[in-house]
Amino acid sequence: MLAYIIKRLINAIPILIGVNIITFALFFMVNTPDDMARMHLGQKHVTQVAINRWKQQHGYDKPLFYNAKDSGIKSLTNTLFFTKSLELLTFHFGKSDQGRDISQDIAQRMWPSLALAIPVLLIGLTINISFALLIALFRGGYFDLFGVTVCIIMMSISGLFYIIAGQHVVGKMLRLVPVSGYHGGLDAIKFLILPVAIGVIGGIGAGTRWYRTIFLEELHKDYVRTARAKGLSELIVLFKHVLKNALIPILTGVVVIIPTLFLGSLVMESFFGIPGLGSYTIDAIQSQDFNIVRAMVYLGTVLYIIGLIMTDISYTLVDPRVRIGSNT
Repeated sequence: MLAYIIKRLINAIPILIGVNIITFALFFMVNTPDDMARMHLGQKHVTQVAINRWKQQHGYDKPLFYNAKDSGIKSLTNTLFFTKSLELLTFHFGKSDQGRDISQDIAQRMWPSLALAIPVLLIGLTINISFALLIALFRGGYFDLFGVTVCIIMMSISGLFYIIAGQHVVGKMLRLVPVSGYHGGLDAIKFLILPVAIGVIGGIGAGTRWYRTIFLEELHKDYVRTARAKGLSELIVLFKHVLKNALIPILTGVVVIIPTLFLGSLVMESFFGIPGLGSYTIDAIQSQDFNIVRAMVYLGTVLYIIGLIMTDISYTLVDPRVRIGSNT
């Protein structure tokens, strides 16, 4: 198992390097530092002197890959590629345009994002899987038709509707919880109840339909017919055998959600004023702080790769065939 994990980590290195190079090309070759300066200055007629001054203030006045003004190793290190791109591989994110340390901001803002995303993930998985199992249990009947119809209706409604309606009804009309804001500690609960509830409700439609499809596909397999032939009840077949064998596609779907646990929900955090990484990214895009945006893109890639490795490890726990294959 250890050798397998090390192998996956080694295979992830070229992916990180490739993403790093593509990100550098997008931010510094397609969208040049001169373009960044013009967007940041926000003026119709920006002089070259002002552009050069802005680039010098923010460290964008260096050559891309090779600095002919320096000699030796400095000709390679005193470049944009080294200072703005290669340092990301060591998780040195540098400073934002406002002079704040990006690593410290990430360390502070990840906790509100986790406080929002983890309950949404766990509660959402529990509700969606339970509802999908009930629909699969009563498949072909009126409950199945009713459940699928409700799911389609919920999928058709925009997530912004749930946010705006929840804030208006629960926050403004009933005044049960604050509409926006955030405080640390136990006081965070009253600020998180509404966004967590909206996040769970907004994902019921798509999640339940997807899990229902997985369970119905498993119900037509040979091991299910064998279990029924042995006289096992439909409940035991569904909750003991089908659910266990459906864990692999379920785990695969959870991988997509793992980066959002740390990076936060862009829309949810912005609407509810939660100082997480999602609102941090939105604010960086609005203020055109490209250092923060590049750091968040790279961090999202790292988290996604970690999620893939964790999924492969979890496969070995739920499927003995994977363990046998990894040992051979």
